[in-house]
Amino acid sequence: MNNHITELDMVLRLGLGFLAGAVMGFERSSRRQVAGLRTHILISLGSTLLMLLSIWIPQQFFDMKSGDPGRIAAQVVSGIGFLGAGAIIRLGNNIRGLTTAASLWFVAAIGLAVGAGLFLAAAIAEAVGLFTLLVLGKIELKIFPSERLQILEVFFKTSIPDMQDVMEILKVSKIRIQSVNIVSGTKNKSSKLILMAGIPTNIDIALISQNIKSIEGVVKVAIKEK
Repeated sequence: MNNHITELDMVLRLGLGFLAGAVMGFERSSRRQVAGLRTHILISLGSTLLMLLSIWIPQQFFDMKSGDPGRIAAQVVSGIGFLGAGAIIRLGNNIRGLTTAASLWFVAAIGLAVGAGLFLAAAIAEAVGLFTLLVLGKIELKIFPSERLQILEVFFKTSIPDMQDVMEILKVSKIRIQSVNIVSGTKNKSSKLILMAGIPTNIDIALISQNIKSIEGVVKVAIKEK
């Protein structure tokens, strides 16, 4: 088996690396992610080039007894972590960009596979990766809808709040309660129930607020962003 890389092989593999990065990058750009088309193309193309370089050096320097085709390419795996970290954004307690960071690491792996001549493996991985982003993403949102962390304040006119009805409404609405705090008034017979809740994005917050206000003893309901 002849593993010698010709100039035609280099052009072919670089072209396929460009295409693989473009396909993944286009999907990320369509979702307005921080790392989009150009970033994925450059990472895939760069990984392909480094893999070609890793293979080419031992072929050119036959006296190198320790020539290892995977030595340079191995650094891509660890080096891509710095770019992935830049795609992760923290907004309060919410973290965004993990999927994009994973796609950067993934497209780098595809670039390495293309550079090594594993065209079938790269094509299958690309197809499965796109299926994961396009199809499984929609299924995941239906089964596990995304949520936003908010603070729900319920004001009662009694010193001891009736939490049972409030909790029942939240449970039926599939709102996840993260913490509960009760504050009692010092000068009057009033109290406040403070809930940190994960509210699904497909939930009508105004309707939830109205249902809680209809509970006997509730004076006001306030919802704040965490």
